[in-house]
Amino acid sequence: MAKLYFRYGAMNSGKSTALLQAAYNYEERGQQVLLAKPDTDTKGDDQIVSRLGVARSADVMIGSSDDVLEVFAAARDRVHETMGTDVACLLVDEAQFLTSVQVDDLLRIAITLGIPVLAYGIRTDFRTKAFPGSARLLEVAHSLEELKTICRCGRKAVFNARLIDGRFVFDGDQVAIDGATVTYESLCGACYLDESGGVLA
Repeated sequence: MAKLYFRYGAMNSGKSTALLQAAYNYEERGQQVLLAKPDTDTKGDDQIVSRLGVARSADVMIGSSDDVLEVFAAARDRVHETMGTDVACLLVDEAQFLTSVQVDDLLRIAITLGIPVLAYGIRTDFRTKAFPGSARLLEVAHSLEELKTICRCGRKAVFNARLIDGRFVFDGDQVAIDGATVTYESLCGACYLDESGGVLA
């Protein structure tokens, strides 16, 4: 039976890099993959972008109200028509932005269609609250794997702190894509509490 995998970590833990490496590994062996990401992630438009500078276009962009089973079926049909083969694996970047219903669809793709699904994302937002997609993935994924990165102090980073114009903030909308004014820093628990004045939002 195919499985749903959730590979999670704080920002800068190499999630997109790992996804692109997994895609390369499948394709090197002559297997066809589909790369997907939620359209909530506007960074790089339709690109899956590694902080190492590697990028690749997503085959599928998932809207917040999309039926993932339908979107996947249409993409799979295109692969059949153009490549004459089936999809060996679905890889999903920024999976935290999916809805819980969409995550359930990923589980159905793995179980009922027999196609492995590798979902990559972060667990919590800058306030330490779970994203809906991540919360559901933690509940239903067959396999959980933490990708690790380090805090500025050298300990394992587990939180994603938001900075606006270089200043830490702990209030605001759950989603703010990093760019010119909004950036993020991966912190361990101690450094996060130090910056937030001891508050976990």
